[in-house]
Amino acid sequence: MKLNALEPLLSFAKGLDLNNPNAARDELEKQFPFHGEEMQELKAELIAELEAGRICNNGEDPLRYSRVFKPSPATLNFSSDAVFMNGAGPKHRHPDGEIDFCIAMEGEPRFDGNPEGWVVYGEDSVHVPTVTDGRMLILYLLPNGAFEFVKG
Repeated sequence: MKLNALEPLLSFAKGLDLNNPNAARDELEKQFPFHGEEMQELKAELIAELEAGRICNNGEDPLRYSRVFKPSPATLNFSSDAVFMNGAGPKHRHPDGEIDFCIAMEGEPRFDGNPEGWVVYGEDSVHVPTVTDGRMLILYLLPNGAFEFVKG
């Protein structure tokens, strides 16, 4: 996957206040509309990477995953994972928040109740990521690569 295609998104995301997830989602949609040319190109690239077996090549259904990149100065200290899912994943916490680019692949999937598009979680949020009513390909952006599994 071409990291330079994500540079504008990462630069914008670096300045987002994730403690107001709805406002952050609205700002992402305003700056990077899901149905706009730039995000549709990203969507096509992610689908091509999935179909070629270069992402989401770990695990097994209902949750296949891969690391897209680790946090570094080049990624403005974001890490990214790609997940292809049609069920529930492990409960986890986002110490610094999370930004998700969700792509419907089969059916009419919803990620934690949200249709395809942008989903944002604030700092210290905890959830069991769940896709219902189909399959989604999700690109996760994690500030500082911060992610913790939670028991129970």
